[in-house]
Amino acid sequence: MFQPSFNFYKGYVIPKCSNHAQFMEAIDHLPLVDTPEAFRLHPNADITYQDSTASTMLDTMLSIQPKDSSSGGGETRESVVQRLADDMLDKLPRSYIPHEVKARLQKMGPIAPMNIFLRQEIDRMQRVISTVRTTLNDLKLAIDGTIIMSENLRDALDKMYDAKVPSVWQKISWKSSTIGFWYTELLERDCQFRSWVFEERPNVFWMTGFFNPQGFLTAMRQEVTRAHKGWALDSAVLHNEVLRQYKDDISSPPPEGVYIHGLFLDGAGWDRRNCKLVESANKVLFTNMPVVWVYAIQLSQGHDAKMYECPVYKKPNRTDLTYITSLTLKTTASPDHWTLRGVALLCDIK
Repeated sequence: MFQPSFNFYKGYVIPKCSNHAQFMEAIDHLPLVDTPEAFRLHPNADITYQDSTASTMLDTMLSIQPKDSSSGGGETRESVVQRLADDMLDKLPRSYIPHEVKARLQKMGPIAPMNIFLRQEIDRMQRVISTVRTTLNDLKLAIDGTIIMSENLRDALDKMYDAKVPSVWQKISWKSSTIGFWYTELLERDCQFRSWVFEERPNVFWMTGFFNPQGFLTAMRQEVTRAHKGWALDSAVLHNEVLRQYKDDISSPPPEGVYIHGLFLDGAGWDRRNCKLVESANKVLFTNMPVVWVYAIQLSQGHDAKMYECPVYKKPNRTDLTYITSLTLKTTASPDHWTLRGVALLCDIK
């Protein structure tokens, strides 16, 4: 480290100074703007930073716009939101009928771990659908003057006009950057649940579409454990393999465990032919991953230290609240290299 030729990065060396003035001169010669490579990050990290800064600035500008109705000749806020509410109500899925869901689950096996999980997810989905329908209908009545515009309805009107998700919806559902993305995800989640309960179990699961993905993986572990005599749930751990196929290429379920799709690799690229991590392509921030086979093994079988333990998060905002689990990915470079890169798998990039 203290060799004359050592440097952290081009232009970043340990200064050899003997007094304060020399140290100040060395600091003045440092670049005014640090590149991501100086911190062992990929150049794409700068794009992510600039995008985040621009989004924050635009959101701030949008939040300070006046909330009063338009007095000009254009369309008013209320008419815009009323038209949006009519469109959303037309596309809103119908409510789940409890006795129909119960009858289907009885045929599927009411005490099977995956079916118990499905019932819990449907209950939460029904709560979201009912809340959305009630809010939109009440909002239309409030705009017409039939009922009083409450605080929640005023918030919904302002958020919908700004293409944001109303607080009362987001509180019981999931985060999303715009109401368009949020509503599309609602329709896609509902489609997966209805297909599963009224048709058949999916060959490939969209893990992003679950309220509780940790519960989904736990139910899968229970299912695999029950299939192996002598296994204990405490000794069964998750294991995975990344396939070369995408969702449309899968025509049958795995022998055990589950296939999942919809994950995005952040901070690295993926070599589909050799099924291993590679450096990101320039200006490509996220890589769509192929189908991942997740199953359970006995804890005594150990873990390969040469594999990268890649954390999986629900959203780009990586916190303990959005962490789901870790998946192992093949790599020719040291796993520490990808740790410094901040490589992670994301269920959603919006």
